[in-house]
Amino acid sequence: MSDLLDHPAAIRPGEELNLAKLEPYLRLQFPNAPGTLDARQYPSGHSNLTYSLRLGAKEFVLRRPPFGSKVKSAHDMNREFRVLSKLHAVYDPAPEVLHYCDDASVIGAPFYLMQPIHGVILRRDPPPGLGFPSETARRLSESFIENLVRLHQVDYAAAGLSDLGKPQGYLERQVRGWTERYFGSKTDDYPEVEKISAWMQQHMPTTNASSLIHNDYKYDNVVLDAMDITKIVGVLDWEMCTIGDPLTDLGTALAYWVDATDAEELQGNRWGPTTFPGSFTREEFVHFYARKTGCDASQIAFYLAFARFKLAVIAQQIYFRYHQGLTHDGRFASMPGKIQILLRASLQCAQTGRI
Repeated sequence: MSDLLDHPAAIRPGEELNLAKLEPYLRLQFPNAPGTLDARQYPSGHSNLTYSLRLGAKEFVLRRPPFGSKVKSAHDMNREFRVLSKLHAVYDPAPEVLHYCDDASVIGAPFYLMQPIHGVILRRDPPPGLGFPSETARRLSESFIENLVRLHQVDYAAAGLSDLGKPQGYLERQVRGWTERYFGSKTDDYPEVEKISAWMQQHMPTTNASSLIHNDYKYDNVVLDAMDITKIVGVLDWEMCTIGDPLTDLGTALAYWVDATDAEELQGNRWGPTTFPGSFTREEFVHFYARKTGCDASQIAFYLAFARFKLAVIAQQIYFRYHQGLTHDGRFASMPGKIQILLRASLQCAQTGRI
């Protein structure tokens, strides 16, 4: 099973860590960790960067902002560290954090360290050698949703996270904020943007609940037990975690969840093996979540349309950095095509009311 675990790789050019400064800094923080420092990088992800560090026998995961980003609010390492330092005690799939450094002179940006969570991460398809029969796919679908429900049921006030966000007016702020972010990073003309923006303003639901939300919940942000991949042992990438309408979290998960019957262009936006036999459809996903929570999901089409729009804007912000020459990651060159697909899907959901 060790071959199925998620492994770091060589660090991408231009995203190297300054080991000459990082190593002595780590030795001050962890004086009982003899041995040389080795650094590698987890190759997936498009926002905050994640590295695997080994200092002798001791292992850490380091998180830092992306190179070239000017959107400080989206890459607040101190905020992410504070969330995890309180969340892990009440929601153990959240990583256990170890140390925060606000001294940018060490590696050029603030960063934090956390304990690694070893396991299997599913991306577009299960890794070779991993059996994925229909009963496994179905049970994993259930576990994936049950884990989201568990997060939404966390008593964030008791956990000391009440100051993380303002539930009142959350949805309205989100729609306005993501629309502004699109125009602040615009590089191309997409006629769908103004149509979607106007539709969201006219059809915004009334928020009836608030909870802790992850805001980027998808298969490649969860870590699965290598001995039983239907069991979730970790949830990663908490940079957008806040307090808000839990249906926005459901909508985001649905935006990543591609059905086997979806159009071919949307199939390219699949972030996990959600089209494999046994996997829930989006309709089944919503019904299962609603049954577990008792929520009213009758306006879920709004939340999916908004989530697809939000993902398009995130992709636009990433492409803007690439377009401006602030990052040279070749994966970002194809972003305009992905943005177009997401905007079309968002508008179609808005116009038809179907998820």
